[in-house]
Amino acid sequence: MFRKLQVVAATCALAVGLTAAAQAAAGSDSRQPAAGTDRELAVVGLPGASFERSIETHTLRVRYRELTTAARKLDVGLEHNLLSEAVASRPELESAIEDLEPMIEKARQRELEFGSVAGVSQSTLDAIAACESGGDPTAVNAAGYYGKYQFDTGTWAAVGGSGNPAEASEAEQDYRAALLYSRAGASPWPVCGQ
Repeated sequence: MFRKLQVVAATCALAVGLTAAAQAAAGSDSRQPAAGTDRELAVVGLPGASFERSIETHTLRVRYRELTTAARKLDVGLEHNLLSEAVASRPELESAIEDLEPMIEKARQRELEFGSVAGVSQSTLDAIAACESGGDPTAVNAAGYYGKYQFDTGTWAAVGGSGNPAEASEAEQDYRAALLYSRAGASPWPVCGQ
């Protein structure tokens, strides 16, 4: 960061120097600033801390933009997370980035492990899981329903699962629930799918 500030300061100093040289070459009175000179002086006079905060905020906005783009591609539910970059402060951007990074990483891991299932948002699946099991991938219901989405063993096998759904990884449960949803919509979850 210090190196960037040195380069910017040198560029501003060069602009002021060039303006002064142009004035001298034109034979103007050196006590009268040429048009635009006060602008260059104002840039040079910009407090370092303020300039550095401006650069850091810009960097956060770029990072936030990258993360929201990645989240859309991975179908991570963003409806309630989007900020207006134009008015977002540094703390808001930092907080949004901290929230987005783990969501995106989870979606990438699921995609790497099982591939993506088009047409089913993670937010839809999360709502079903929260209703069915409180989002607990190890949940077991005495009536014969297992895991985060409360699969019965027949439905689990129909979407390619084997063994007990509650013993599968959370990523696999998400993937198989997405497959089921893409085939049958919300009907396998008559109460929680509404």
